[in-house]
Amino acid sequence: MPTALARQLAGLPPEVQERLRAHGFDAAAFCERAARVAAAGVDNVARGEIGPPAPSDVVPLPPRGSAEHARLASVGAAALARGEHALVVLAGGMATRMGGVVKALVEALPGRTFLELRLAEQEAVRARHGRAAPLWLMTSDATDGPIRAALGPRLDGERVAAFVQGLAPRLDERAGLFLGADGAPSLHAPGHGDLPDALRASGLLARFVAGGGRSVTLTNLDNLGATLEPAVIGWHLDQGADVTCELVEKSGTDRGGIPVRWNGRPVVLEELRLPPTLDASSVRVFNTNTFHVGARALLESHVDWTWLVVKKRVGERDALQMERLIGELTCALPTRFLLVPRTGAESRFLPVKDSDELAVRRAEIEQVARDRGMLA
Repeated sequence: MPTALARQLAGLPPEVQERLRAHGFDAAAFCERAARVAAAGVDNVARGEIGPPAPSDVVPLPPRGSAEHARLASVGAAALARGEHALVVLAGGMATRMGGVVKALVEALPGRTFLELRLAEQEAVRARHGRAAPLWLMTSDATDGPIRAALGPRLDGERVAAFVQGLAPRLDERAGLFLGADGAPSLHAPGHGDLPDALRASGLLARFVAGGGRSVTLTNLDNLGATLEPAVIGWHLDQGADVTCELVEKSGTDRGGIPVRWNGRPVVLEELRLPPTLDASSVRVFNTNTFHVGARALLESHVDWTWLVVKKRVGERDALQMERLIGELTCALPTRFLLVPRTGAESRFLPVKDSDELAVRRAEIEQVARDRGMLA
């Protein structure tokens, strides 16, 4: 017999059901996950033996100017010149703290949006290495149309391509369908862990691998420090692990996913997954959400995703949404941690959450963009 939630979903207006279907929504799997939430409540803590990373787990990138940095840069540059590396950016975000606009279309620098600077990075790679690395953008239901319109004829489906992530309804605190004051369901993009499935479904990754593609960089569109740096790509290729996860030193009370040892394996876990026995602040590095992944390993990965349950304020009420995070690739594929610079022209971590942070970071963003050929 259908559950109450299944009946609610089946009773949604046809246009809402079609919108969900177009984004790959699986009602049966969603109901199963919601039933677990109803039975167990919100419990995101990982089980097993979890402790800080071993000292040898976190390796710093050799400094620019050293012989080892030059060697790694030559490895990465050769891969870029052969067209063996692609850039995948997470572009599903709305800048809710910047007036609810599409973040990709916000001006990161005067007259240059985040999206335009990513395109300029692609051109800088072409100028330096003789070939433009593919640029693929994972959009969301909210951002897909505006980003496609902004790209216009540059969106050729291969060199520059967009593919859309999933869409799901929010739940109320009893794990039923959350309905707004207008009686409509509240829909959301269920996390950047959608990327492997959505990228596979696009066909882009399979064609890339078939054409000799070896590796991809996955990063947030608004972190303009996370560019295609040959030495970093070379380090990833040199290590031979399926995943390289970039880390930076914490500053003050920084919080975020951290490297840990989980049942003996180095992985990234978000703070909401840590047991109370591990103080996240004692680990003085954290994940920047930039990963370098073997293209074939990503194509063939089968991750038993953990659906995290998080509270979201919608209007005047709390809703629950189920999300999966891209960092969980580290739990499925062999991973190495690379400590990268956080400041100066070599910075690889320049996140922008709101207008105030953008104002503070603009000088750093311009310095990095000039250093990497993204500005004329």
